[in-house]
Amino acid sequence: MDNEDYDIETLAVRAGISRSQFGEHSEALFLTSSFIFKNAAEAEARFRGEQPGNIYARFTNPTVTMFEQRLAALEGAERCVATASGMSAILATVMGLLSAGDHIIASRSIFGSTVQLFNNIIGRFGVETTFVSPTDISEWQAALRPNTKLFFVESPSNPLTEVSDIGALAALAKQHGVTLAVDNCFCSPALQRPLSLGADIVIHSATKYLDGQGRVLGGAVLGNHKLLEGVYGFLRTAGPTLSAFNAWIFLKGLETLKLRMDAHSASALALAQWLEAHPQVERVYYPGLPSHSQHELAMRQQRTGGGIVAFEVKGGKDAAWQVVDSTRMISITANLGDAKTTITHPTTTTHSRLTPEQRASAGIRDGLLRVAVGLESLRDIQNDLARGLDAL
Repeated sequence: MDNEDYDIETLAVRAGISRSQFGEHSEALFLTSSFIFKNAAEAEARFRGEQPGNIYARFTNPTVTMFEQRLAALEGAERCVATASGMSAILATVMGLLSAGDHIIASRSIFGSTVQLFNNIIGRFGVETTFVSPTDISEWQAALRPNTKLFFVESPSNPLTEVSDIGALAALAKQHGVTLAVDNCFCSPALQRPLSLGADIVIHSATKYLDGQGRVLGGAVLGNHKLLEGVYGFLRTAGPTLSAFNAWIFLKGLETLKLRMDAHSASALALAQWLEAHPQVERVYYPGLPSHSQHELAMRQQRTGGGIVAFEVKGGKDAAWQVVDSTRMISITANLGDAKTTITHPTTTTHSRLTPEQRASAGIRDGLLRVAVGLESLRDIQNDLARGLDAL
């Protein structure tokens, strides 16, 4: 397919398909650990990289390749490297691009496990990270060092949906020879394409919206061929591999990505408006609301506000827990991007390993709740949250 000629809905269904000799219409699932060569010369050519083709399922598999090619088409990327999870995608990016003595500047409003990865694991190998505001470009400028090699940002951020100016960060990064990586998990390519805004790398936890039904784990790193060669090299050697079965699930998930993201977004906006009017809600964080501090920027970068709504209830942790424990339908789980609505208390779950000072710096307070709006009836979602909110 000539990807430039097709809209995202079509690419999500048809891009990347490679049919076997059997001519199957659906994508084939190749459950094999290795591949057979015609002769010794072909084996040598494959291992040397002189001939394209599959070698060993730790780093080559036809089903995984189909997923990589389809996601690359959706993001407008030259190349995609699929990984076992979203966190392994971030790990592969850092290990593939950086060396001891390098410096990362990262938004302080990122997933708690990413903070732990940068501070407690990558930091042990001589790569230092400075955390700055996701919205104040002057802090990124001030944190620059001669050895700064990577900017890392989530936009929108987890869980406060802060929106970073990707174009401004890209301009600063290019001025100083720094690579800009954007975690696009909350939006997916259906709502935002960071590469078109100037980013160098896009990272996904495919576990979330790319699957869309909470079934399997996976991740992806996207960018140009040259930049991703080191990421692929790390995957080939270290092996944080996406399974063929999971890749097949993601291929099926991508087929309905835009339909789902439009539905998630519409319900999330209506829920955010409802929460903003509730007397027991202190504040709502949702990029689609005019009250959001980066609303105008979000509407320039994103097609919609997305499916994640965060809000603070009056009364702190006890009140937040009452809202969570009063739900009967909404799932109490830290995952997001599911067809089923989920709710979590970030202070005691996703960001619990951060120090109180780190949480305060990131704006994560004890009364904060994060709702990933699913595909159920909006009325039923509101009624489930109202059980706890109305009783406060």
